[in-house]
Amino acid sequence: MTRATAAGLPPVILLMGPTASGKTALALEIAQRFPVEIVSVDSAQVYRDMDIGTAKPTPAERAAVPHHLIDVIDPDQSYSAALFHSDATRLMREITARGRVPLLAGGTMLYFKALREGLSNLPQADAAVRAAIEAEARERGWPALHAELARIDPPVVARLKPGDAQRIQRALEVFRITGKPLSALQGARVVDAAQYRFVSLALVPAERALLHRRIEARFEAMLAVGLVEELAGLRAKYALHLGLPAMRCVGYRQAWEHLEGAYDRAALRERGIYASRQLAKRQLTWLRAMDEPKVFDCFAPNLGERVMRYLEEQVRI
Repeated sequence: MTRATAAGLPPVILLMGPTASGKTALALEIAQRFPVEIVSVDSAQVYRDMDIGTAKPTPAERAAVPHHLIDVIDPDQSYSAALFHSDATRLMREITARGRVPLLAGGTMLYFKALREGLSNLPQADAAVRAAIEAEARERGWPALHAELARIDPPVVARLKPGDAQRIQRALEVFRITGKPLSALQGARVVDAAQYRFVSLALVPAERALLHRRIEARFEAMLAVGLVEELAGLRAKYALHLGLPAMRCVGYRQAWEHLEGAYDRAALRERGIYASRQLAKRQLTWLRAMDEPKVFDCFAPNLGERVMRYLEEQVRI
C-alpha cells in the first residue's frame, strides 16, 4: 500500500510498549485530545476478577472513556490471538462507524502482529482435545509430549523447549484436530486490516534501569494491595490450575506457587520482579522486530506533549 493510498483510510492508533512503560496513562491522555475508544491489547486483562496483577484501568478511568476487551471471559477459560484478531477487527469497524478512532493499547505483541500481518488458517481451540493433552501431561510430563511432537512436527519442536507447555499443547492440538502438523498450516495468512491506516507508537525506555525500577515498585505495590489475596479468592471461585493460560500470567504464577508453599513472601517478591523484567525484555525484542513504529522514550518529561504533536500530524478524521 502506498502512502497516498493509505492517507485516505480511517486511522487506527497502535500504542505498544513493555510492561510498566505507562501505556494506560498515555492512552487516557490521548483520549482527552482525540475522539478515541480504547481497545485493550492485553492477554491478561481479558480475564474477569484478575484486576490487581493485570494492572487494569480503574473503574473511574474506564468510565471516562470507552474501553473494550477487558473482563470478557472467566479465568478458567482460554483466549487466543485468533479470538483477539476477530474481536479487534470487529471493534475497529464499529468504532470507525461511530466516527471515532480506535486506540489499541497494550503489551501483548503477538496480538499486534496478528492484527498487522494476519493469522494462519488454524483450527479453533477444542476444549476436549486440550483436556486430554493436559491429562497426558500430568501422567507423562511435558518433556514426553515434547518428544512425541518431535516425531510429528520437527520444524515446530525445534523452536520449543521441553517445558514450553502452552505451545506444545497447541501444536499437538492442531495435529490431533486436523491430522496435519502445525508447521504445514502456518504458511498462508488471512489479512483483513488493509482497510485502515495504522499509526504506530512504541514506548521504549532510553534507560532500561529506569524501567526495572518502575517494574519493581509496581510489583511491590501489587503485593501491598492484595495480589496474593486476590488469587486466593480466584482459586475459591473458579476451578483453576497452573495449566490454564490465566494462571501462566506473570505475577499470578508466582503467587500460586507461594500459596502452595513453594517459597515465602520475600522470594515471591523477587521471583515476581524477575519474571516481570523478563517479560519486558521479550516485549522489547518484539518491538525491535516490528515495522517502523514511531518510538518515544517512556520516561521523557515531555512525553505527552511530543505524542500529541505527532498524532495531530498523523490522525486526521
